Amino acid sequence: QVQLVESGGGLVQAGGSLRLSCAASGRTFSSYAMGWFRQAPGKEREFVAAITGYGGSTYYADSVKGRFTISRDNAKNTVYLQMNSLKPEDTAVYYCAARSRPTATMTDNYDYWGQGTQVTVSS
Repeated sequence: QVQLVESGGGLVQAGGSLRLSCAASGRTFSSYAMGWFRQAPGKEREFVAAITGYGGSTYYADSVKGRFTISRDNAKNTVYLQMNSLKPEDTAVYYCAARSRPTATMTDNYDYWGQGTQVTVSS
């Protein structure tokens, strides 16, 4: 069982930056692929970014490519999402997810999910 706790959300003006963190429990964190997803009001949850278990490969949604960066620190059991040049359309609840294998996916085929952290970007 893996527990995920997100932090770092908040209110920011358009063009600003935030860094989300997701702390994971467990002793085999490096073997889990990790992903970030988001859900805006009235919309379906969508993929944002993912990283393989050992951090060798990353994947991004087209809407955030070049602005967001996913990374992980396996020694700290933590995955990060650095969000730059934020836009009002980035406003959503952001969820961290873990997959019980090192290969990442852009689908929502993840085994564990956090509770989410709110990101609000004002214009």
